[in-house]
Amino acid sequence: MKRYRINVNGKTYDVSVESLGETAAAPAAAPAVQPAAPAAAPEVKEEVKEAAPVVSTVVPDGEKIEAPMPGTILEVKIQVGDTVKKGDPVFVLEAMKLENDINAPCDGTVASVNVSKSTVVNVGDVLAVIK
Repeated sequence: MKRYRINVNGKTYDVSVESLGETAAAPAAAPAVQPAAPAAAPEVKEEVKEAAPVVSTVVPDGEKIEAPMPGTILEVKIQVGDTVKKGDPVFVLEAMKLENDINAPCDGTVASVNVSKSTVVNVGDVLAVIK
């Protein structure tokens, strides 16, 4: 009889297996499977919320804030007429189940906000314009 340790869906089992060969009869009952001692839980890493790199373009009417990656707008933190400083968070963008802050690329006044909560955006979509 041989003993094996088998991992199934994260749970470890100790299993005994008997080699039957060609002439051996089948056993009356299947061998018992005994759960092994519980394995240590995997380490859970804390999700770190980082600011996404801001993509912006200078235009005659101000500076455009463009989406740096495809995703969904979770939060709009600005309104038309608001004064912002460089680095202020202006949007929260969810991409690949991570929340990314989109920050103002310059000081100025918000001239337009082109998206709202739950808007799905692609790379390069204009989110807002700052003058």
